[in-house]
Amino acid sequence: MSRINLSLRAARHLHLAAQGLLKKPRRLARQEDILATVSRMSLLQIDTINIVARSPYLVLFSRLGRFPNVWLDEALARGELMEYWAHEACFMPRSDFALVRHRMLNPEKMGWKYRPEWMTEHAQEIAQLLEHIELNGPVRSADFEHPRKGASGWWEWKPHKKHLEGLFTAGKVMVVERRNFQRVYDLTTRVLPHWDDALHLIEQAHAEVKMLENSARSLGIFRADWLADYYRLRNIQALPLLEEWQREGRVVQVDVERLGPMWLHQSLLPLLSQAQANKLNATHSAVLSPFDPVVWDRRRAEQFFDFSYRLECYTPAQKRQYGYFVLPLLHQGALVGRMDAKMHRQRQQLEVINLWLEEGVRPGAGMVAGLQKAISEFALWQGAKQVICASLPAALASHWNTGWEIDAAN
Repeated sequence: MSRINLSLRAARHLHLAAQGLLKKPRRLARQEDILATVSRMSLLQIDTINIVARSPYLVLFSRLGRFPNVWLDEALARGELMEYWAHEACFMPRSDFALVRHRMLNPEKMGWKYRPEWMTEHAQEIAQLLEHIELNGPVRSADFEHPRKGASGWWEWKPHKKHLEGLFTAGKVMVVERRNFQRVYDLTTRVLPHWDDALHLIEQAHAEVKMLENSARSLGIFRADWLADYYRLRNIQALPLLEEWQREGRVVQVDVERLGPMWLHQSLLPLLSQAQANKLNATHSAVLSPFDPVVWDRRRAEQFFDFSYRLECYTPAQKRQYGYFVLPLLHQGALVGRMDAKMHRQRQQLEVINLWLEEGVRPGAGMVAGLQKAISEFALWQGAKQVICASLPAALASHWNTGWEIDAAN
């Protein structure tokens, strides 16, 4: 059987189709779309930075358009979603609890996320905390006072926060809701009363195969060495598994322009003929989160999209190349630029501090209009009535000047 050949453009579009980013949604978002979208991506990475919209809400907005942020919170509270360490801290379908349970039962292997010496040293206090939760219900770390007022930084977390984080990593407690984005913890035995490790536990090797299956479906098209990063799996030999999947018809091997051999998941086979004919068109323009699955693997983003990206919010300001929280810009299947922005909520303004186009990008009328619309929708979703631009490439400044008023009917 002859190998299937695809252009790089077609391969990118197949990946975006798998991620729900190929085209704009045809209808307004519905509450049930939250679980469906997280399930499609398998994982929704959590980050608390709030200079614009917090990352998990932004990742959903990029795919669904405007939606009330509370829908994500409610999906967690209803038990449709759960939180645990996957790519990093992530929301995932609660139905995937079994996939990560083996990690909970071996927290010592979780690195910095779990400190055995702390849990041993404070065992009595932690037991009292668990008893408090059992008797009084769910808690936040904010419910407990810090013994030293004014302390800051993760190394100065108050003891109960460290206790709860350790218990969370060890699977003794789960996050059952968020209040003002603060975690609320309850006993795992109360959240999942019917779970029994003796009956339901999946061995690590089998759980990791299922994680790889999820990764393959969510990526859609991928190199073998991209697969393990999605769930941060280690010591994975993906090639024998992929060859088995190929025999079973779960994946198809393809040759992609510039990238060579890649694997296509069976869920994308209905789009393959369009992709081969270069007729699978991307129409979606979007502002992406730095923690979007499309770019969270920086090496993959560079190989696949020629997009070299580093998160600089933890870099001293004087050493940053771009900015604090720089947002990738997607236009018609390509990552064409990046934007450092800040939301001024009281003034109802989105400030574009700086915007850069990627090397070689020459924006035509379609790109100028597409990016402006995407930024306007992004700003309007956050309650802005105006976009103000401090620094723009000349090709955009000639159209946008110092900003624009947002049409609420946008």
